[in-house]
Amino acid sequence: MTAPAAAPGVPRPTVSPDRGVDPGRAAWDAFVASTSVSPYLQASPWAEVKARNGWRPRRILAGGAGSQLLAHPIGPLPWSVGYAPRAPVAALLDEASVAAWTEAVRRAARDERLSHVVIDPEIESGGPELEWFRRAGWRPAASPQPARSRWIDLTKSEASLWGDLRAKWRQYVQKARRGGIAVVEAGPEGLAEFYAIYVETARRAGFTYRTEDTYRAVFEAFAAHGRARLLFARDADGVAQATLMLVGWGGRIVEPYGGMTRAGADSRANYLLKWEAIRSSREAGYGLYDLWGLSHAGIEHFKIGFGGREVDFIGGLELPVRPLVRRAVQLAQEGRVLVARRRLERERQVTADAGEP
Repeated sequence: MTAPAAAPGVPRPTVSPDRGVDPGRAAWDAFVASTSVSPYLQASPWAEVKARNGWRPRRILAGGAGSQLLAHPIGPLPWSVGYAPRAPVAALLDEASVAAWTEAVRRAARDERLSHVVIDPEIESGGPELEWFRRAGWRPAASPQPARSRWIDLTKSEASLWGDLRAKWRQYVQKARRGGIAVVEAGPEGLAEFYAIYVETARRAGFTYRTEDTYRAVFEAFAAHGRARLLFARDADGVAQATLMLVGWGGRIVEPYGGMTRAGADSRANYLLKWEAIRSSREAGYGLYDLWGLSHAGIEHFKIGFGGREVDFIGGLELPVRPLVRRAVQLAQEGRVLVARRRLERERQVTADAGEP
């Protein structure tokens, strides 16, 4: 797939690839928008969202590659952990740029008193890049971001995109339309309704979710740049049956959050919603639509039906800085995961006791 063009109104970068420089917020955002897949998790609005939870950003550009590194304190200790989601970003990545950028990250990590740094580059597996990172000092690590996704090329015509849907998927889209389902866009006033559907979906499917304020913060941070959309599929009575939050940067738009009611499953509202999200994103000038993750077989089957191609990333990587502190952090993370799982199990048990299937 060719690199998607930057969305209208996004300036080209004016930063120079000086070693380890922080280009400043505006220039950094322009640099991210100009790269081939322009990850929204590397844009400054994401740093604003994470700052609410104590993360502090540090932008690093070296050797033509860059990252927005987020650091978070480790409790009362004088250390922090570092995470640069979907980094590094670059117009062109080679082994020399990986080495230069890694050295700049290592210096920044020492300055920030980080125990380690985790990244999860949006680099497809099968090439030489993983070996470049290994030689620079990175090692495999767990990542909170999807390891696989599907990308839809929005530079195609609308007719071609429609033709890429499976025949059954096109039938479901038409069924929803005939049933009176319509897709409408909402502003921040729709976030409470979005959240109710999202929580219902999470409890039914068994995945974790955060507070409503978390999703509101994401929407508002990117909406301030004209880069967030909230879509609903509503029935003839105006009742929402499915919803999607879309977030974009540069030429790419992503659907990180969404949900559907049981009625929406019956009406096929989610099929119409997904198609309209793809179609209208192309109309808005985006070049790439990211379906954002293939978490399990059911989700994978659903998303494959909308076309595109599967992308398999090289996975999470970690740069150790202080090994002993890193081990203590790992034990704390394992404890938090255990607590979160127990909380989810309790919530699911409460739902079962209330008589919900």
